[in-house]
Amino acid sequence: MNQFVLQQGKSPELRLFPHLLEVGIRKNGAIQLNTFSATKTEALRLYYIIDGKYEWRIDQQPYLFYPGDVAVVMPGISFGSDNGVLEIGSFTWIHLGIQQLENGHILPGKWSGLSENEGAAIGKILSLNSSPVCTGFTDAGKILKGIHAELFGHEIGYQARINHQVDELLIQVTRHMTKQSHPGRDFPKTFMRLEEVLRENLSHQWTVEEMAALVGMGTTLFTERVKSFSGFSPINYLINIRISEAIKLLKRPDISVTDIALDTGFYSSQHFSTTFKKLTGFQPSEFRKNHLRTK
Repeated sequence: MNQFVLQQGKSPELRLFPHLLEVGIRKNGAIQLNTFSATKTEALRLYYIIDGKYEWRIDQQPYLFYPGDVAVVMPGISFGSDNGVLEIGSFTWIHLGIQQLENGHILPGKWSGLSENEGAAIGKILSLNSSPVCTGFTDAGKILKGIHAELFGHEIGYQARINHQVDELLIQVTRHMTKQSHPGRDFPKTFMRLEEVLRENLSHQWTVEEMAALVGMGTTLFTERVKSFSGFSPINYLINIRISEAIKLLKRPDISVTDIALDTGFYSSQHFSTTFKKLTGFQPSEFRKNHLRTK
């Protein structure tokens, strides 16, 4: 999977598509700091999670996203992560220029093949939807992959195909929202309960067997579920939770790095520093210094 970012006015691939403001894929092999701050735009933004787990804020509210989920960010709504932290994983996105009506609803533009009534219905549902999370919506990933192929393939009829696929994406997002009775799912709920327990006692040296027992699964099934849902092994999943908690604690100058290391379950401050550097690119002390300097 190759990374790329196409932006309107900068990328020739979007020249025929003024309604496509940005299209891209991003893959993170390490936690990145100060790279995903909350922003507002006048675009309709759709983000599809390929792998990993992301903690993002939409309109100041926190949401968890897992592989197969879509974040639906309406025009004028803030979107990003706390302190710009971007976790390990990969996702793809599209920013769509959309017509905004006086009543707060949205409409696709003239590029769309939807009828006026269909466009209005889709815009109304998107505008009134209470949850910005489409859970388990793998079809969105397939549609976005098709859009990417057409943008770079330039085969005959690709302009019509791309506009059709953008219409299809809007249709499917709307249908998924109307069928989604609630934003939760059984296993993500299990993940949330598991994380609560782990975070309450991160200093404990958790084993895979212990974590599996917490959610009532055998180790084999638990390992398969964690891997398929987060893209990580159980141990790497736990390490990411440890680092996530450590990042929060490093912003408090009253706690020493050694105490943070032990409180979050690392064997020593050296073990903590090595892991933190590997996943973020910074030593814990460097991260703390940079954070305090920018406050």
